[in-house]
Amino acid sequence: MVTLRRLPETVVNRIAAGEVVERPAAATKELVENAIDAKASRIAVTIEDGGQTLIRVVDDGHGMSVDELSLAVERHATSKLPDDDLLHVQFLGFRGEALPSIGAVSRLTLTSRTPDASEAWSVRVAGGAVSEPEPAAHPAGTRVEVRDLFYATPARLKFMKSPRTEQNHVTETIKRLAMAHPGIGFTLSDGSRKMLDFAPENGELFDARLNRLGKIMGRDFADNAVEINAEREGVVLTGFAGLPTLNRGNSQLQFLFVNGRPVNDRMLFGALRGAYRDVLAANRYPLVALFLDVPAEQVDVNVHPAKTEVRFRDAAVVRGLIVGAIRHALAEAGHRASTTVSETALGAFKPGTAPHTSPLPYTQRPQTAQLPHGLAERAQDFHAPLPGLNDAPAAPMADAEPINENQPGELPLGVARAQLHATYVVAQTADGIVIVDQHAAHERLVQERIKASLAERGVARQTLLIPEVVELDEAAAGRIAERAEELADMGLTVEAFGPGAIMVRETPALLGETDVQGLIRDLADDLAELDEAMALRERIGDVCATMACHGSVRAGRRLNAEEMNALLREMEATPLAGQCSHGRPTYVELKLADIEKLFGRR
Repeated sequence: MVTLRRLPETVVNRIAAGEVVERPAAATKELVENAIDAKASRIAVTIEDGGQTLIRVVDDGHGMSVDELSLAVERHATSKLPDDDLLHVQFLGFRGEALPSIGAVSRLTLTSRTPDASEAWSVRVAGGAVSEPEPAAHPAGTRVEVRDLFYATPARLKFMKSPRTEQNHVTETIKRLAMAHPGIGFTLSDGSRKMLDFAPENGELFDARLNRLGKIMGRDFADNAVEINAEREGVVLTGFAGLPTLNRGNSQLQFLFVNGRPVNDRMLFGALRGAYRDVLAANRYPLVALFLDVPAEQVDVNVHPAKTEVRFRDAAVVRGLIVGAIRHALAEAGHRASTTVSETALGAFKPGTAPHTSPLPYTQRPQTAQLPHGLAERAQDFHAPLPGLNDAPAAPMADAEPINENQPGELPLGVARAQLHATYVVAQTADGIVIVDQHAAHERLVQERIKASLAERGVARQTLLIPEVVELDEAAAGRIAERAEELADMGLTVEAFGPGAIMVRETPALLGETDVQGLIRDLADDLAELDEAMALRERIGDVCATMACHGSVRAGRRLNAEEMNALLREMEATPLAGQCSHGRPTYVELKLADIEKLFGRR
């Protein structure tokens, strides 16, 4: 028989290293977080061969004494839990696993000096074997060198990617930490050149953070992001969210932080998707950097050694805060569209310049659901005509009201001067021109009317002649039954029908004849993964978008001056009017100075 025994300490540390030190980027993250916890103002990182040969992290933090240095490489030794209270973690690190785990699979040298010490001390760890501390030369602060990562576990080396790939992971790690701590300077070098160099940002937190984000995410983000600053039940959300017209085909430029810690949380990303649901296509992703400050007792960061996962005591509060804050900020932006739209248009005009086109042209937008029988007529009810909107022939533009050049802000979208190809409205502003896609713009206006009407009167329901019973597993049925009140507000009336079954009595009238079985199963999946009824909201949103499309001014329709100006004025007064439901711009603004450059006048 196999005898039960304790594993040697070196084996225990190597097992722990499998969780803590997945790759060079993970080791770098742990070391840089230690430097941040040490109140460093500048952190310099050097790597070679993507971090496999060398990772060096140097900081100017408070350092460690010789006694602390020896203790730092012991398992579960930490200064970051003074009261042994895991419910009130105040630091990025707190487990005491990083240094011994790294030392168990590499050759680690730790050198440190406190500001009041006359000399520095150094300790070495090779494959888990710890040397005695030795005097060393080093300024106040700490230097950690990790050489030959995973030499003690050759099997792990086989899973390493190319040096270039590992280097990219390290770069992304440093960028995320630099976003969360704009007051700290960060540099990253490969030994021959600096790949990152972020000086400490000064000034107010929002200004400093936006400057740092601009350097990492690009000036387009800094120029086209709206400020987020909201609070609910002690949870504070700050940061910046990009305008819908500034979007990407993947989620790589979405950054979420909880108490200064970069996290990957499905619930948070689901809330982000919900916030942009009405202004972006399902396959497009906004650019955001959001920072949640949550009371320590309301969040558990002790979920995984990598500390990239968290659990919230009240996830609904956090989700509601994110959705509400972003939607409010986007609504406050009004008709504003990102400056990248005009830059793309100007690029298309320049000879020899390949225009940057959207990967999803407007004419190829995803097809939304067809209107149920009888709702085609109802769609027209939301098409309340703009003043003078009829089939009268276009009036001469000379009668349009001239712009007051001394008050250019009075009419942000200017005064209509012409209609081109019976599709595009051209308006003159105080310092440029605006070109409006009349169908896309009016579609957004009508959709906002529909949303306002639903919010005021609620979603109408239709009663099923024979209630439909949907068989689910018991846990899924329980999740549906618990949210019955919320689903009823969206027009879906359900009730528990014994263990593992749900009875559906009413469905939203907007959906017409719908696949009830599929809808309920999709809802159960959404509630399990995102804790939100996404499937129902998206179906209702699709129908509203289709109704808006059917009730909007069509491309190819002639408009007179009064109609065009009425469209511009309503756009200025309507939230989210700068983009259609799929995140495409409803207008392009070209500044006179940029137009003059095209003709060599500047």
